[in-house]
Amino acid sequence: MASEAEILDELRRLRARVPQLTGALAAGVDGLVLAQDTPGVEPERVAALTVTALGVAVRMADATGQGDFRELIVRGVYGYVATYAAGRGAVLTVLAQDRVHVGRLLLEGRRAGARIGELVDAEAAVAAAAEAAVAEERTDPAPPAKAPPKTTTARTRTARAPRTTTGTNARTTTDS
Repeated sequence: MASEAEILDELRRLRARVPQLTGALAAGVDGLVLAQDTPGVEPERVAALTVTALGVAVRMADATGQGDFRELIVRGVYGYVATYAAGRGAVLTVLAQDRVHVGRLLLEGRRAGARIGELVDAEAAVAAAAEAAVAEERTDPAPPAKAPPKTTTARTRTARAPRTTTGTNARTTTDS
């Protein structure tokens, strides 16, 4: 997956743009934490709950014909939990105070989710290409050894003398 440092930088930039955020984490769709900035919260627990909620949200969107999952917003008495799609292999979850400007939360969360998705998907593509190259090396027999190139001498042409028809061996036509 993408570099934890790059994802963590994006999480910190998100928290700087939206000061009412109390935490942010990126997790793989398998529930493993990729990077987190969640003081006072167990990131592994939040990641596991995020993936569970993601499963329900994906099924809900599909069952109602709303298309692919984009985001999930939960509002509690003390604030918000927002989860955003982050490419094909990750999700972004942010925690915000109740006084957050929800429009700003949505806008910045979408942007950060897209950026984290780019990082994760690019790393996944590199890893997939490397795996394919290794698999190809294992399955393809070694190419046949090439024969060494033939060494030939350069051919030159010599000028020919013109043909003559005079002489004893010249063809003649006969009348019958």
